[in-house]
Amino acid sequence: MANVVRAALVQATWTGDTGSMVDKHIEHAREAARQGAKVIGFQEVFNAPYFCQVQEPEHYSWAEPVPDGPTVTRMRELARETGMVIVVPVFEVEQSGFYYNTAAVIDSDGTFLGKYRKHHIPQVKGFWEKYYFKPGNLGWPVFDTAVGKVGVYICYDRHFPEGWRQLGLNGAQLVYNPSATSRGLSSHLWQLEQPAAAVANEYFVAAINRVGQEEYGDNDFYGTSYFVDPRGQFVGGTASDKGEELVVRDLDFDLIEDVRQQWAFYRDRRPDAYEGLVQP
Repeated sequence: MANVVRAALVQATWTGDTGSMVDKHIEHAREAARQGAKVIGFQEVFNAPYFCQVQEPEHYSWAEPVPDGPTVTRMRELARETGMVIVVPVFEVEQSGFYYNTAAVIDSDGTFLGKYRKHHIPQVKGFWEKYYFKPGNLGWPVFDTAVGKVGVYICYDRHFPEGWRQLGLNGAQLVYNPSATSRGLSSHLWQLEQPAAAVANEYFVAAINRVGQEEYGDNDFYGTSYFVDPRGQFVGGTASDKGEELVVRDLDFDLIEDVRQQWAFYRDRRPDAYEGLVQP
């Protein structure tokens, strides 16, 4: 029998407040569960606007602890209710002055499995993230979930191949890539980089982008979220570039082993020759 995982993602418009944003994602998750999904992921800092379009101290108020803050606590309840694995990207405060761009990973029984903290932090017009976030310091965890081995790589991280590879070496079968990227900045890269990473590392990628414009800037988040398989092919096409959407797709995890036997990229790696890649 094929090892098929029904997976979901949500690209959403900002509602104006955290409470209604979380409520909306809960309803999307319940609908995904009704459609048979067993894993779902949300967009970057899903319960807040993309406040990094400006540099203002008031926006530290969006941060909360992980896993004991209100959003992740509620998502753990949702996981128990729906029986789904949930990838929950939020603005994390660890202690005073220690803030991270984080994704919590929750198993289908509500167990908090751990978190990934975004490694690569941009500081360019419209994406002033170094003002808010410290670089991630938890490595490249891959979580052993009810649906398989799931990793996370957040937004700007996707431009750096090293993390994609480490997630593959750590056993990832599916990597969620929650993002907030705008039409004028990188739309020509959006359908290039994640499929290339899926091919190079021979796993599935869930690429999630926000959609619409928000009150803190003129970034036009263009959605077009998708799942891509280890051959670099979109699974069922991409989402809308203008509207909110729940995407549910069947992922055949047996394809991972098929591709790894056929293309054998892991066999032919040369880590003995790569010392220069980690020199500062």
